[in-house]
Amino acid sequence: MDLNPAQLDALVAIADHGSFESAARRLRITPSAVSQRIRALESATGQVLISRGTPCRPTPHGEWLVRLGRQTRLLYDEASQALTGATAVELPVAVNADSLAVWFHDVLAEVARWDGTAIRLLVEDQGHSQELLRSGDVLAAVTSDPTPVQGCTAEPLGALRYVPCAALWFADRWRHGDSPDWTAMPVVNFGDKDDLQGDLLHRQGVGELPLVVHQVPATADFYQAVRIGLGWGMLPEPQARAELAAGQLTLLSPDVIDIPLHWQRWRIDSPRLAALTASVRTAASLHLLRA
Repeated sequence: MDLNPAQLDALVAIADHGSFESAARRLRITPSAVSQRIRALESATGQVLISRGTPCRPTPHGEWLVRLGRQTRLLYDEASQALTGATAVELPVAVNADSLAVWFHDVLAEVARWDGTAIRLLVEDQGHSQELLRSGDVLAAVTSDPTPVQGCTAEPLGALRYVPCAALWFADRWRHGDSPDWTAMPVVNFGDKDDLQGDLLHRQGVGELPLVVHQVPATADFYQAVRIGLGWGMLPEPQARAELAAGQLTLLSPDVIDIPLHWQRWRIDSPRLAALTASVRTAASLHLLRA
């Protein structure tokens, strides 16, 4: 099977941008040319590679070729940059929102010093980011799954500790005796995939979320929602440390939840991906709890 790099580029562009028209703009060719490349690639493989919908998405067979296309493009761009200096190397990476806010900014500060490198972040819950590796959407991911995706390596980074926090006045309002009223106290959730508050409630013997559940799906805004007393929430301990020490936030209980994080990356010989991995290791060692 002879796979044309330009055809793989078209497939990757559709996976990234969701339509033939957007892929054409990215590649600076016509939508007709993109369509011709995909038809030729599907003919060569004997498989339907794109699900034509809104948005367009690779089929399971297409995901294999998206991974190949992205790996090929990374190695090609690194070689081209080394030879001519005229090509930017793109690194698509999945990271959960709390890691991005608490420690991954150290990685971004390091990447900022690398000429000709563009990092493209996909923000996804640590329990689901490995799916982006399987689909070929990213080259590497911060994930809670220690089992490497096929074709990837996995290494532990440490654990991000979460603590149950609230504003002082909020805690006083909902305190019955020496403990909070976990059954009625309003709670802040990050989103549908956020189980941290529910897990903490189970530890307190509460089987259901309270009547009032706020949803604030942005890390900085989630933090502020807890800080001003919209509800209580599990905050990353490094993020809340200073305001806890200053008495501007309070701990509702001594319970903590440690989320182990892992770095999964494709198993390819890429100098830029190796440098990114080294930077992730360093940043994690400064901010995460070691096992």
